Amino acid sequence: MRRMLFAGLAAFAALPAAALSPAASGGPLDLETIMANPDWIGAAVESPYWSVDGRSLYYSLKQDGSKVRDLYRVDLASGQSVKLDPAAVAQADGPAVFDRAHRHAAFVRHGDIFMIDLASGRRVQVTRSTEAESSPRFSSDNRSLQYRQGNNWFVYDIAQGVSAPAAVLRFVDDPQAKQPDQLNAMQLELFKSLRENKSDKDAQRANDDALAAADPGRAPKPIYLGDGGEPVDTELSPDGRWMLVVTKPKGAKDGKHPEVTHYVTDSGYAERQETRTYVGRDDPTPQSLVLVDLKAAKFYPLKTDGLPGIKDDPLKDIRANTVAALQKAGKDDQAKALKAPEVRPVRIVSSADDGGGGGIVWSDDGQNVAVQLRAIDNKDRWIASVDFDKHALLNQHRLTDNAWINWNFNDFGWLKDGRTLWYLSEESGYSQLYSKSLGGKAKALTTGKFEVSHPALSDDGQWFYVRTNQAAPYSYDVYRLPSGGGELTRVTQYQGMDDFVLSPDGRQLAVLHSSPYVLPQLAVQDAAGGAPRELTNTMKPAFTAHPWIQPQIVPVPSSHGAGSIWAKYYGPSDAADAGSRPAVIFVHGAGYLQNVTLSYSNYFREQMFHNLLVQQGYVVLDMDYRASEGYGRDWRTAIYRQMGHPELDDLLDGKAWLVKNHGVDPRRVGIYGGSYGGFMTLMSLLRAPGEFAAGSALRPVTDWTSYNHEYTSNILNDPQLDPEAYATSSPIEYADQLQDPLLMQHGLIDDNVLTSDTIRLYQRFIELHKQNFWMSLYPMERHGFVHPDSWYDEYRRIDELFNTYVKPVKQ
Repeated sequence: MRRMLFAGLAAFAALPAAALSPAASGGPLDLETIMANPDWIGAAVESPYWSVDGRSLYYSLKQDGSKVRDLYRVDLASGQSVKLDPAAVAQADGPAVFDRAHRHAAFVRHGDIFMIDLASGRRVQVTRSTEAESSPRFSSDNRSLQYRQGNNWFVYDIAQGVSAPAAVLRFVDDPQAKQPDQLNAMQLELFKSLRENKSDKDAQRANDDALAAADPGRAPKPIYLGDGGEPVDTELSPDGRWMLVVTKPKGAKDGKHPEVTHYVTDSGYAERQETRTYVGRDDPTPQSLVLVDLKAAKFYPLKTDGLPGIKDDPLKDIRANTVAALQKAGKDDQAKALKAPEVRPVRIVSSADDGGGGGIVWSDDGQNVAVQLRAIDNKDRWIASVDFDKHALLNQHRLTDNAWINWNFNDFGWLKDGRTLWYLSEESGYSQLYSKSLGGKAKALTTGKFEVSHPALSDDGQWFYVRTNQAAPYSYDVYRLPSGGGELTRVTQYQGMDDFVLSPDGRQLAVLHSSPYVLPQLAVQDAAGGAPRELTNTMKPAFTAHPWIQPQIVPVPSSHGAGSIWAKYYGPSDAADAGSRPAVIFVHGAGYLQNVTLSYSNYFREQMFHNLLVQQGYVVLDMDYRASEGYGRDWRTAIYRQMGHPELDDLLDGKAWLVKNHGVDPRRVGIYGGSYGGFMTLMSLLRAPGEFAAGSALRPVTDWTSYNHEYTSNILNDPQLDPEAYATSSPIEYADQLQDPLLMQHGLIDDNVLTSDTIRLYQRFIELHKQNFWMSLYPMERHGFVHPDSWYDEYRRIDELFNTYVKPVKQ
């Protein structure tokens, strides 16, 4: 789940008191405090969920001085929170699912499945195994509980109290289907004993089959799916009749993995670790769908060649240009390797790194299923149903984008009638909610220039609850609308609402909310709206006592026709004499991330550092440049094939805004950021030399050809197919333009953006005889630093860089 805001009083989760820091009681800030273990701030409320009876809420809090999370339960009647000891945790509910009649609930606890009879409160432990079970759900007739263990599904008969496999799938050829070859037939013809042995085996098998068919208490017989594939995912229908199986080619390899080296180790020896592959070195493995009829013990491959546009080549023009260039250079083999596929490969199930865009959802009654497929070239997303009689996919919706399909906003499912799909789509330019009956026309349930996410259908099927920024791009709350369409009504009033969970009876919402200096907190309110009850306050006095600077959210006008670039400004609101102030521009990471919101920021340390910079006389601007989340499809895709270009235009507009409105000296502006922000710091210094007095690039991508496939190929295509996009977008290609002081900082065991990115650019600067560039490496840090000493050292160097090269008045 995401985050939340703090509004009032009720019951408070007790946390150990922290020693007062220099920031407490309004004292001056210092780097030691800002970069210390963040336990002094408080603890974010995490992962709230409802008890089965709806009378309590559970949530987790991180322990002080440890990564361990404790489980808490807050009683809604009294408002009292209690930390559960191990014995109480063993008896706690988990996030529950309910049968259609609301007679039973089921949940996962410590990897096992539990079921509760709601009338009696009797709890049954369904599994007790060393393997992790997951995904409990009740069958469409409410008689059984289905759950999975890896890709194997099981069915627990509620009346009998017995579990059995829903299916036994074998990814080999059926040994009984093998036909005798010529030699085998000749042997049988020659030898009576062999014929008698075969007859005995056939009779025994026929008898076993007859006994099994007449005995419902037996486990199902294996279904052989052939030896050409291996399972990626399986999804059982609620009626137990069908199973959809996602496969990939057997033995598929994913290319060479670069390594990182751990130099500070328990063993005292340097230790190597494999990381992810480079973009384009091996595309994601294509996936296929198989429909298995469990009743008939038969299977049917579901072909994708009938999906609209699946045989088109959306990269036709780019492909033609690259092939022509390769042929001109005499590289015919490379040119042939770029031939477009006749049917574009797809993925159905995507890992977190793949950016989503896949999945399978059955209707509650098991009569229909929806499959979301995504083209590996990232240009199309399809939602298809299955014709069970013809064993074929039927397209219900196609979303196409000549840049790339978003990795967000891919939620989909069924209304309670089991015949109407709902889904999110960016086809209007913003993520909106749609419904569509099978074979019918799509209906927009929401419309507008705002983003809709987190759709949750009420258990009675009457309402959709969603998270939107309808009021302002930076302001998020819960809204609801009738599931058949109608007015979108605001439910919460936080402006920093991060996530929510509907109660089992659908009458209440558990709401996580936050604000710029308040960690995510938990509240409860009526699902129809009204005043919330605050349930937690997990902030520490040492943090809340400080008069933190509230960021001013401001629209920076774009000089390139992009409209307003929303930003957070830290500093005095009054105008100053022209050229009297130094400034720093912070660039958030990820690219597709929204940092200009009224919620608590993932960049909380940076926000405190910005307070320190203001204390030192700077003003600070933090911008949601083009590519950022929350502003629609066109804002997101502005960087397609040109990363670092529209964003730099926006950052320069931010600098101009500071000069015009806050008396900033244009010669005294620094810039810094991490990850994508580090990349943009490099692009700013290398593509606009002289615009920034100095910059610090933290864990930056310097050459996009060495980043991962899932993220990079969305935006720049494959490097073999679109080398121009990579050359245009990679800082290392502009290394000869360095003239301003540059500090690069990187974790030495970063397995996301590899340290080699920084080291390779550093070597390029050496060979170009550049000056005033430095590199600091952190032996025990990955992409996200975790050790306070490293955080302190990193920001001490940034502070010194700015105080040396940005703050002094230029003569």
